[in-house]
Amino acid sequence: MAFDWFKRKKQNINTPTEQKKDSPKGLWHQTPTGKIIEHEELKNNNFVSPEDGFHVRIGSREYFDMLFDGSKFKELDANVESVDILNFKDTKAYTDRLKEVKSKTKLTDSVRNAVGKVNGLELVVSCMDFSFIGGSLGSVMGEKISRAIDYAMKHKLPFMIICQSGGARMQEAAYSLMQLAKVQAKLAQLSDKGLPYVAYLTDPTFGGITASFAMTADIIMAEPGALIGFAGPRVIRETIGKDLPEGFQTSEFLLEKGFVDFIVRRNEIKDTVSRSMRLLMNVNA
Repeated sequence: MAFDWFKRKKQNINTPTEQKKDSPKGLWHQTPTGKIIEHEELKNNNFVSPEDGFHVRIGSREYFDMLFDGSKFKELDANVESVDILNFKDTKAYTDRLKEVKSKTKLTDSVRNAVGKVNGLELVVSCMDFSFIGGSLGSVMGEKISRAIDYAMKHKLPFMIICQSGGARMQEAAYSLMQLAKVQAKLAQLSDKGLPYVAYLTDPTFGGITASFAMTADIIMAEPGALIGFAGPRVIRETIGKDLPEGFQTSEFLLEKGFVDFIVRRNEIKDTVSRSMRLLMNVNA
């Protein structure tokens, strides 16, 4: 028959699994608007899409690198780790969950403290990591933020929190909720010392974090497009039985309603923070 030479001589040719090559992961990133960006280009732009300005979720490593001069800083209280006070178990034991997430993220908990210079101005920063159990607030987060504030007061330095959390950590129950009052009390002491506190709300900032210290800063900044609130939109919609306004709980919506002071893009955060701190402390550039 004509064109027989197009037919395979051997049927059912299979490539053994061990010989298959996976395409490398992490080479490209797709934003919610469908824009495709090369990972290296995204990294060089502080993980902000040059196509549509979308801010990709990042962690403390990236925030510290972009914030501190020359990416140089000293980490504080790195050895403080969570323990299973209540022997809590849901779908798995809390101790097992902690081991897994520590191994996966190489973090000890959902917040890191650091001190370094931002445009020459020394600053203490507590930065949350959503990758560690959703950036949830537990006893360690409360303790580490309190220690960071103590350090700021001792050395007479301004203080900043980069918020990124789903709220309280249910595995620690009341011990988690206690941290809200603990941190707020420390911030009151910081204010009494005349030292400024700036909060930078990133995506997402929810639950007790929003209900307490995220909204009590001298200046409240937010990333573009960040979701910020107490309960999520689905819970609110089901509770009130009504559709929510367009853009509800975005940083832009909160700016319009007066809940945040201004929105700051990542490539502007370093200059904005240093300028704001100098103004609050009456320090010349």
